[in-house]
Amino acid sequence: MASYDRTYGLALCRGDASSNDCKACVLAASSEILKLCPNDKGAIIWYEACYLKYMDADFFGKIDEDQLSMWNLNNVSMIEPQKLDQMVHELLANLSQKASETPKMFARGELKMDESLKTHGMVQCSRNLSDVDCQKCLSDSISTFCCNGKQAGGMFNGSCYVRYDIHPFINLYIN
Repeated sequence: MASYDRTYGLALCRGDASSNDCKACVLAASSEILKLCPNDKGAIIWYEACYLKYMDADFFGKIDEDQLSMWNLNNVSMIEPQKLDQMVHELLANLSQKASETPKMFARGELKMDESLKTHGMVQCSRNLSDVDCQKCLSDSISTFCCNGKQAGGMFNGSCYVRYDIHPFINLYIN
């Protein structure tokens, strides 16, 4: 019997990316991942508007447990760190619920923290997850990270991601 090598792949664009931005991002990510990981059996590359993942094992419908967190190292000085953490958790939890109920599995929003400060949030799941697994992936990501008074941060894996920032970043791809 013949042996077949299989590769499973996924490209996911931000829910607010235009078709042209999505296509350009996936093409750039495809080119770059081949340069960076020419002989790897699995890799993930993240860009602002998309991510690309491939593996030699079937990952469809399964939550990716590997996570990467990123932070802006600057602290928010206008609000107490505990209040920031609480409000960011509230925002991301609300967005997670919305995302798990929409076909794009994407949600974005903002929360006014005081007269001069808003926090902006975005969450998204890969569409190979069920709505229940999407909610679980996002909830797990939110519970394992946040915020320690930092201005921005995100938790990324191959199945979902959560991100917040006190500076607007969400409308980058709206036409």
